[in-house]
Amino acid sequence: MIDASGQREPLRAAQLIELGALTISSEREGDIQAVGLSGELDLATADALQRELERVEATDVSSIILDLSALTFMDSTGVRLILRAHARSRADSERLTMLRGCAAVQRVLDLTGVSDLLPFAD
Repeated sequence: MIDASGQREPLRAAQLIELGALTISSEREGDIQAVGLSGELDLATADALQRELERVEATDVSSIILDLSALTFMDSTGVRLILRAHARSRADSERLTMLRGCAAVQRVLDLTGVSDLLPFAD
């Protein structure tokens, strides 16, 4: 799109997926795709996140940010999903960066021994 001054606006795309206990927001701004999670990531909701991450990974973005900050709960299914996304990212230019979750979510990652393996921005 072209703005009022004749300048090209940055590429933006947004999508919101609500799945009861989990809401996934996915927004592209230029070359960065942010995927935000709110609610509970568990066996019942992991498939939708998996599909969204695979969709985003198939695009030409240079950076994918997975924002866990609004998650209130995550089980081992979520941990496994995040580890697989990280493995795919390592094989594909290491595009994935994560924002830390709340204390309960970080505790799950710490207890499973994976928090030090994941690419957190902070």
